[in-house]
Amino acid sequence: MHRRLRKVAVACLPLLGLLLAFSPSANASTARIAPAPSGALAAAIAALKQLKIGDHATNHAVGHGVKINGLTQVRSTNWAGYADDHTAGTTYSTVTGNWSEPAVSCPSHGTLYAVFWVGIDGFTSGTVEQDGTLAECNHGKATYFSWWEMFPTNSIQVVGSSVSPGDSISASVVRSGSTYTLKLTDSTHPANSFSTAQTCSTCVNSSAEWIAEAPSSGSKILPLANFGTWTETGATVNSGVITSFPDDELTMVDSSGRIKAQPGALNGSGNGFSVTWKRST
Repeated sequence: MHRRLRKVAVACLPLLGLLLAFSPSANASTARIAPAPSGALAAAIAALKQLKIGDHATNHAVGHGVKINGLTQVRSTNWAGYADDHTAGTTYSTVTGNWSEPAVSCPSHGTLYAVFWVGIDGFTSGTVEQDGTLAECNHGKATYFSWWEMFPTNSIQVVGSSVSPGDSISASVVRSGSTYTLKLTDSTHPANSFSTAQTCSTCVNSSAEWIAEAPSSGSKILPLANFGTWTETGATVNSGVITSFPDDELTMVDSSGRIKAQPGALNGSGNGFSVTWKRST
């Protein structure tokens, strides 16, 4: 369904303009400890670690555009998908989502990325509590990872490196007081699954997200890998679904306003949608 969008291109500050670490931090509880990488896998992980630590500003909100039937449509230079926005008296404590890992098409040259995640915060705040999967194209070779990220470290923790296209993924972030349980289950390849409890007393819990992202290195947004279509299903938030709260539809565009990744309309249950890749840069 086509909707008129306000011609504004403003960035959500990047999720992945951060230093990546292959193993979980010492206070993480995970399903397994990944073996030391070797060969092509080691090269892929080394490339991920070249992503620099990025400064987070105090507000990650993208610019708001046209509101149609209660849905706010926005443009972002690195996010595509849906976010439940801040509303008076509401904080977010639970977000879940399911997807089948999409296959990325890799060109013979260059490095491209596509990241799929659910999380609390990051849209209207500088705190982030998120987990999901990451696909990297490196000179024609695709490698897929599972990961989590938690404020205040804001450093991506890579857990599994054997995620494959078609894997059945379930991801969630659940808050109880100042404790956040970040959990991902890869029911196809369980070695990529994890559950970790982290604490944050200053996280603001002001938004919930279901996002396909082009990550960043420093202030530079990296090329978006061709993931075809990513389909999010079974999305829940608190005791409802995406449409239970003020929701925003995010379209990823380049600096000239050309669409890079386009979300489709929410399904009739308000708990699922698809994002379609359009261009890398």
